[in-house]
Amino acid sequence: MTAVMLVGATGLVGQAVLRQALADARVTRVVAPTRRALPAHPKLFNPLVDFEHLPEDADWWAVDAVICTLGSTMAQAGSQAAFYRVDHDHPLRVAQLALRQGAKAFALNSALGADARSRVFYSRTKGELERDLRALGYPSLTLVRPGLIGGERQERRPVEQLAVTLSSWLQPLLPRRYRVVPAERIAHHLLACALAAAPGVRVLLSEQLV
Repeated sequence: MTAVMLVGATGLVGQAVLRQALADARVTRVVAPTRRALPAHPKLFNPLVDFEHLPEDADWWAVDAVICTLGSTMAQAGSQAAFYRVDHDHPLRVAQLALRQGAKAFALNSALGADARSRVFYSRTKGELERDLRALGYPSLTLVRPGLIGGERQERRPVEQLAVTLSSWLQPLLPRRYRVVPAERIAHHLLACALAAAPGVRVLLSEQLV
């Protein structure tokens, strides 16, 4: 039986992970720190936090596994510096604090093209997070790299939505790596890997998720 921390529970993939984790008999408790309250559930503990000032000594950091789907866009963040804090600094700090309290597995929703040496800021940020998570030494680390993510978002992302729509039309013609991946499929893999906690580092590419 496993206690799981979910960071990013209000996003598209995070909501899917939350639904699946709460319905999974293997999960005894879901700790989901968020900025705004989530609907109550008997298995859910939902501390309200400021990710800029996380409570380092809170007892709820003591979980078996962490799933991170936290992320933003440049439009939402407003600057590269703010984007980097949300997509790199906050996930890394969560990973550090949970590891300190005994977490054995970490599963990250990263991105296709993540590369710490990339000239593209977005891809470089994702790659630097992957690199820094590897350096922490989690017994089990899973890096999931989806391309376009399918699903109904609460916030509007017109450019991304257009790309998803076009890719959906062209789905049969596209290589598997560039096909739209439903959020539920990404969530399934994140949760499965977090619960399995297989030793070592594994990278799941977009074509493996479809």
